[in-house]
Amino acid sequence: MVGESIGRGAMFILNAMVRGLAALGVHPNILTSIGVTINVGCGVLFGMGEFFLAGIVLIIANIFDMLDGNVARLTRSVSRFGGFLDSSLDRLSDMVAILGIMVFYAGNSPQHSLLNVILGGAALIGSVMVSYTTARSEGLGVKANVGFLQRPERIVLLIIGALSTWDWNSNFVLFNRMPQVLWVLAVGSIWTMVHRMIFIWREFQRLESENAG
Repeated sequence: MVGESIGRGAMFILNAMVRGLAALGVHPNILTSIGVTINVGCGVLFGMGEFFLAGIVLIIANIFDMLDGNVARLTRSVSRFGGFLDSSLDRLSDMVAILGIMVFYAGNSPQHSLLNVILGGAALIGSVMVSYTTARSEGLGVKANVGFLQRPERIVLLIIGALSTWDWNSNFVLFNRMPQVLWVLAVGSIWTMVHRMIFIWREFQRLESENAG
């Protein structure tokens, strides 16, 4: 019940923002551009080690990510270019955030960790490949939105890791969980990529069999 109430409240606020932006005549592509700009700032904050603040900024950035599509549908300004721009800048936003984390752990600080840099790199490669395999397969006629670690889950994990890191010196069990998040992102993204590739292969096999028959 509490979860449903929170969800309804969040949707009420989101819909009010969408209606307000639509009434002001704000173009969805402007919202998309604002969102990616905020995400770049998030990446910079990660690189500086300001993880908690980066988590808050990441939440704000993804509010814009939810607004642009809803405003486009409400104002009937949905376009192919708008969809392309949104998808492309989403990929950029993902890469900038993880790259910022990698820069921080590669730097000369008490938290320096080559392992975390490698995990970040694996997560970055996996997330990009998940998106690419989906886009490429859809271009060839197969939808492949399968796998347990898709973009929303990756963002939530990054936010959790960031917001847990507000005191680098704390030994409390729930604080400073970004290294664990990187493990989940790295393994989960690569597993999702493999899962999608296998799914796509099976779908193409099925389609080819149907065409041959």
